[in-house]
Amino acid sequence: MAHLEARKHISPDSGFPITLHPGFNAKIKDWAPPEPLREEFSPKTDRALFADPEKKALFAIARRVDLTESIGTLLENVQLSQLDEKQLDELALLVTERGVVFFRDQDLTTEGQYKLFEHYGTLDRHPAQKDQKHVVIKGSQEDHREILKYTPWPSGDWHADTSFEINPPSYSLLRMEEHPKVGGDTAWISQYGTYDALSKAMQRFVEGLHAVHTSRLQYDTILDLWGVGPNRPPIDTHHPAVRTHPVTGLKALNVNPGFVTGFAELNKKESDKLLEFFEYHLHSADDHYVRWKWAVGSVAMWDNRCTAHRVIPGTYDSPRKGIRTTVFGEKHPLVLLHSPINPSLLTLSPSLSAEGEGDDPTAYFDPASSSRRERQQQAATGVALNGVPPSTNGAGNPKTKTSESARERERETEGESLSTPA
Repeated sequence: MAHLEARKHISPDSGFPITLHPGFNAKIKDWAPPEPLREEFSPKTDRALFADPEKKALFAIARRVDLTESIGTLLENVQLSQLDEKQLDELALLVTERGVVFFRDQDLTTEGQYKLFEHYGTLDRHPAQKDQKHVVIKGSQEDHREILKYTPWPSGDWHADTSFEINPPSYSLLRMEEHPKVGGDTAWISQYGTYDALSKAMQRFVEGLHAVHTSRLQYDTILDLWGVGPNRPPIDTHHPAVRTHPVTGLKALNVNPGFVTGFAELNKKESDKLLEFFEYHLHSADDHYVRWKWAVGSVAMWDNRCTAHRVIPGTYDSPRKGIRTTVFGEKHPLVLLHSPINPSLLTLSPSLSAEGEGDDPTAYFDPASSSRRERQQQAATGVALNGVPPSTNGAGNPKTKTSESARERERETEGESLSTPA
């Protein structure tokens, strides 16, 4: 039986993990994080919404190689450090569509990585991150399944970066500085694809649920196993179990075993069984999976809103060190009104007020949005999407209208910033 203090520490809102922390001790109970919890804010307009849907500027200099049908694209013959703003915007759009985009032999420096990623928004800070701008991702010679003997946090399982945040991250970029010749690969899965792979009945059921994303298990592990004091207190957030991507307008599964511990609308037995199913579902998604073999100078940029990822366990002895930068995403679906990919979203969603503000603080799921499979079927057949043909936005030139709307949104949010201590 875990210590009584452990039961007090695990919030009922975190989903009541079956295994309470067996190593709970005073350093967990007594740690006083130096920073407050993040406050919700409205980020600037997603840069993908400024992009040319055909990505002509990017593909004029880069060769595209799709690694699987569902997820993952390699861009060759291009240096990230040389991309201009237009090409960076088109890269963001490609990432929202393909989930993760890879590069080899990059000359990007750490400072250059900061500067590049500031183009995409406000930099996130991992709870264990010491530097304000990046977190160092290292390898481990331990099997993550063995670590579960000591902590209930499945640190090596599928996850989206810090999905427990009130403003969950949008884009992440990892650049590898040191890496073994063999081992240390990272895998990604498409959450567009995992949603599509559900039966219609399960899709309808899950769309009515809110997943409980928690940092509590990570918080305990950071202190107890890593010996690092987290920057912020633990937090539980309720996010829709299925979300509508604010750029593509597609439905994506928003559940990951790394940080989701339950479902707000279900009791514990029901939550446990559903989580067990989703763990199986994600681990069996071979047709929506890509595995990347790293090398020094390799870079991956991915979208946490439509993917999950995990490091592949290994016993490699050589150092593995990468620099990761991440930016905050949206809490409210404000930019749904300006998507160049789903023209139907140029009209107000039923979940939005006339001012574009969400009445429901968790309303970034639009039940009128489509899945990727439905979008592909509509494109193939020419069947109208919510009354708007797939090939047009019903309002003239989609690129011009979208760019103007996005710039208006950016001007409106100019000056809005995250509330953080100096």
